Amino acid sequence: MSSEPEFRPHRVVVLALDGLLPFELGIPHRIFGRPKDERGRHLYEVVTCSVRPPGPVETDADFSIHVAHGPEALATADTVVIPASYELGPVFEEGTLTDELATALARIRPGTRLASICTGVYVLAAAGHLDGRPATTHWADADHFQRMFPRIKVDADVLFIDDGDVLTSAGVAAGIDLCLHIVRRDHGTAVANEVARRTVVPPHRDGGQAQYIHRPVPDPQMATTTAARAWALGRLREPIQLRDMAEQEAMSVRTFTRRFREEVGVSPGQWLTQQRVERARHLLESTDLSIDQVARDAGFGAAQSMRQHLQAALGVTPTAYRRTFRAGGNGVNGVEDHERVAGPR
Repeated sequence: MSSEPEFRPHRVVVLALDGLLPFELGIPHRIFGRPKDERGRHLYEVVTCSVRPPGPVETDADFSIHVAHGPEALATADTVVIPASYELGPVFEEGTLTDELATALARIRPGTRLASICTGVYVLAAAGHLDGRPATTHWADADHFQRMFPRIKVDADVLFIDDGDVLTSAGVAAGIDLCLHIVRRDHGTAVANEVARRTVVPPHRDGGQAQYIHRPVPDPQMATTTAARAWALGRLREPIQLRDMAEQEAMSVRTFTRRFREEVGVSPGQWLTQQRVERARHLLESTDLSIDQVARDAGFGAAQSMRQHLQAALGVTPTAYRRTFRAGGNGVNGVEDHERVAGPR
């Protein structure tokens, strides 16, 4: 008899609420429906359910959708995703769940991972899952969300926040960033990057949603920092000084730093660290290089420096990270100390 454990895909249940945005509803199906293991088996199973028995659910467009599963599907979930809705009623206006929604959410098993896209976070908040915890939502709703739920630590500058068993994203397309992050957390950067390529989106976006908040349109003749970023990415393993990056754009350090933060959402130093962490993750997953060599190739210089940065960003050591994502490629819930991705500070 084979001792191989029975394969079971991670079950993602998406809760479709009246007034939902079709685009956001489709994100989990698109992202989680792609990853496969080396045998071609889907790593996730995605199911959509309603708070009512199977039937139509209204969208914010001129059509409704037919949902084949009722709230009982929530009891089978390993991860529950709640996309945005424009008809949350008392959830949005008073911070309280309807009886129908409360009954449906009560079916979710303890320990189930929870995630929201955009204003779906109001449902998690009204259900009490975010008290005393960090969360984000669409920047246009952040102030209202904070007033409605003062016990939550709202960060309106980030694309998403990973707080372990509860994850929240900013508006609309940030749901793609969140779902790709979950795939990356579960199965590593190589799997997430392949999903991103097939979806024709970047595997990781720089900065946070602060860069999307409406501001006066800049002078079209104004220089950007694109060339400096490309220059730096080509020599991450080398020491890179701020003045070196500024020189690529023929700017003073002060002007370059201000322009960089306006465009990317973080400082040049924070951005460099993010790129080096991503480089280290890729090398740890895809090569047999020693920890010292990975540290040098990623630009951290010494293993101790890389260890500190990975611990701060991911909550694990380089050795533990490699062990998780080189052990058969199945890293679901394998990283015991979850990362909290909260963008710029």
